[in-house]
Amino acid sequence: MEYNITPAQVGTRPPVDLPDPKILEHLGEEGMRKLVSDHYDLLRESNISGLFPPSDEGFALAKKHSADFFIQICGGPRYFDQNRGRPMMAARHSPFAITQEARRIWLESYALVLTQLDMPEELKESFWRYIDVFSVWMMNTVDEEN
Repeated sequence: MEYNITPAQVGTRPPVDLPDPKILEHLGEEGMRKLVSDHYDLLRESNISGLFPPSDEGFALAKKHSADFFIQICGGPRYFDQNRGRPMMAARHSPFAITQEARRIWLESYALVLTQLDMPEELKESFWRYIDVFSVWMMNTVDEEN
């Protein structure tokens, strides 16, 4: 499958459909946590590593929160709500400068992880469609012109 990134502008809120719950059924909670962990490990080595906690403990906690969120939106236990309250992800990300370039790197890192994942293509597509639109909601800063 091709992992195409939908063009978007900062401040837009396109409608988003939740990923297919079969993703979580297929991966299980540990598989979802590994997916998120592998993604974060790529981000830690990327040009947007500064958007993530620098300490090992903080980074591990960020991975946990993200995995809790994805488990929950894929129909699993409401770990995120129980531990962090309602997601309100755009508000949670507002302290960080999330540009189109940061979105691109975040999505391309997920594309790398999804490509290597042993999961049916239709489930990868469902997850990709969700994160592609979800990531538009997170953008809050216009890229600086060089």
